[in-house]
Amino acid sequence: MADVHTKEIRSKNMTAIKGRDTKPEMLVRRFLHANGFHYRLYDKKLPGKPDIVLPKYKTVIFINGCFWHGHKNCKYFVVPKTRTDWWLHKINGNIAHDKKVYAALKKDGWKVIIIWECKLNPKIISSTLRKLVHQIG
Repeated sequence: MADVHTKEIRSKNMTAIKGRDTKPEMLVRRFLHANGFHYRLYDKKLPGKPDIVLPKYKTVIFINGCFWHGHKNCKYFVVPKTRTDWWLHKINGNIAHDKKVYAALKKDGWKVIIIWECKLNPKIISSTLRKLVHQIG
């Protein structure tokens, strides 16, 4: 099946995807700030440069996009019908990298919390964020 967009449009769309300060990250950061948590962002000294670092709790938070990190059994993770091998290689590489990063952080005594993009949709965001407070605590 061919892509529904031209190469130029697809390239423009892909270039527009941000790796930092995404809408899901901003939702979590606003919630943490409103609830009195102090955090750092993208600490380069830590493996994987976690999205959010809570030093007081020795906790890191990764906010993962379901597509880019291969969220199993998620409606947002759909393998593209074009360049499938390339995409699977890319996504599986991300998954392997994530596992290595999480293991290194845990070995160093950090609590690792992963929040999936799909868990921040309006219907369930409040329960996801309530759960986050308990996970940090």
